[in-house]
Amino acid sequence: MINTDLVLPYGYTHDTVIDALTSHLPIDRSEIGEIRLLRRELIVKDGRAPVYKCSIAFSSSIDKEEGLLKLRNKVSRFEYDTFSSKQSHFDDRPVVAGAGPAGLFAALALAESGARPIVLERGLDVDGRAKKIELFNRFGVLDTECNVQFGEGGAGTYSDGKLKTGAKDKYKYRVLEEFIDGGADESIAYSTSAHLGTDKLPGIVKNIRNKILSLGGEVVFSARLTDVTIKDGRLCQIEYEKNGERVSLPTDTLILATGHSARDTVRMLKDRGAKITPKGFGVGMRIEHPREYINGIVYRDSKEFIEETASYHLVTHLSSGRSVYSFCMCPGGSVVAATSEDSGIVTNGMSEYSRMDDNSNAAILVSVTPADFGSDDPLAGIEFQRKIERAAYNVSGSYKALAISLSDLMEGGETSGKLAVNPSYPLGVNTASPYDFLPEYIPSSIAEAMPDFDSWLSGFILPEATFTGPETRTTSPYRIERESDGCATGCYGIYPTGEGAGYAGGIVSSAVDGLKMAEKAIEKHLK
Repeated sequence: MINTDLVLPYGYTHDTVIDALTSHLPIDRSEIGEIRLLRRELIVKDGRAPVYKCSIAFSSSIDKEEGLLKLRNKVSRFEYDTFSSKQSHFDDRPVVAGAGPAGLFAALALAESGARPIVLERGLDVDGRAKKIELFNRFGVLDTECNVQFGEGGAGTYSDGKLKTGAKDKYKYRVLEEFIDGGADESIAYSTSAHLGTDKLPGIVKNIRNKILSLGGEVVFSARLTDVTIKDGRLCQIEYEKNGERVSLPTDTLILATGHSARDTVRMLKDRGAKITPKGFGVGMRIEHPREYINGIVYRDSKEFIEETASYHLVTHLSSGRSVYSFCMCPGGSVVAATSEDSGIVTNGMSEYSRMDDNSNAAILVSVTPADFGSDDPLAGIEFQRKIERAAYNVSGSYKALAISLSDLMEGGETSGKLAVNPSYPLGVNTASPYDFLPEYIPSSIAEAMPDFDSWLSGFILPEATFTGPETRTTSPYRIERESDGCATGCYGIYPTGEGAGYAGGIVSSAVDGLKMAEKAIEKHLK
């Protein structure tokens, strides 16, 4: 197939695409075969009609394609590569710890290879998990084993379902195709603002689980990985706890995909000899503007023509050396109660597929480094997070999050107690100064960044906008080091995988890492 870039009008049709191709290239309508949209980005500029910048692949006769390839500045060859698992033979069934994106896709690849993996998930299936989350959101009753962080689908199931795909390869195509097969909209294959929707994700996750089961895999819920046995540097057994009982399984392969909040698991692995290093991440609060207001300042004169709810991404670098940036922007969404430990407050964000809730929110984060953690312990970042989460709980006196208006934050951080933009956090909020629960440089850096953000997105400084926090569980504050064959340094046979191991930063990248680690394990157990 031939790949070329086109600019298409908002509201384009199939005929529009054909017309654009024939205008852009020396080709007739009759010579155009299959058309595949590879990438689509909405471009909005003041005073101009909104357009899509697209990458389009299409087929034609071999002779015609070879002729077009001579136009090197206009076209390139598009080769669609597919991911497939080789057939494997494991003496003992491989184990996957964690049923988030990394774990599910690792298990799927293993199952397709004939390995019959056993998936351990400390939380419940998506239906049981939803009930636990609802119980916490309504009454503040927290189940520390099943919540927004733990349970089938992983933390990503309750963090909007946005997809960052970037340049695509066989792994990303496989992930997106699996989501589409599971019920996602086909637009995720090409849209730069690809979105699954928190309301659709549970059904997609169940479909992937059922596929694993149909291929001979097994999924055990309420099963927390508690120990691994390493002999002569190699994994030979794992242990998990279910309903108060300990179960041992012999295995030489463990895909460790437990997510970035399985703090007990990573400490156990450290005690068993795995090499772990600290790494930086981001800490801050979530800002909420009215959805229609964000639509207006992003789309400007085009807002009446565009049906998509607007999103944004902002970043600035301060003279202090710290970066401040927006993260996990949730158009037309809500702020999530995301703690997994007693007496702590954690926020996150999500949107349903329609993206039509009253507010749009995003985390506004300040970069932190291991130098901020106050200890040389490789897991000091966990304690750094925990200290903030518990400080917020102590200030609040409950699981209600802490909030302040943008104007109050920028005027020194003392709260007036007034919040014109109603916070969407389900347990409600208490107003408080962020200086009472965050390190001083976090709120001061956010306040300093606001004028820069407003210069990039005019109107972003809405005095009535509301900040809610704290936001601490952004990415893993550590990395479980692994060798070139994927195994954890010091623990051969254990494959640290996904965001929780420090190798991914979202749903797609975690799923891709799961595929890659499963592929490495399969290579060692080929038939």
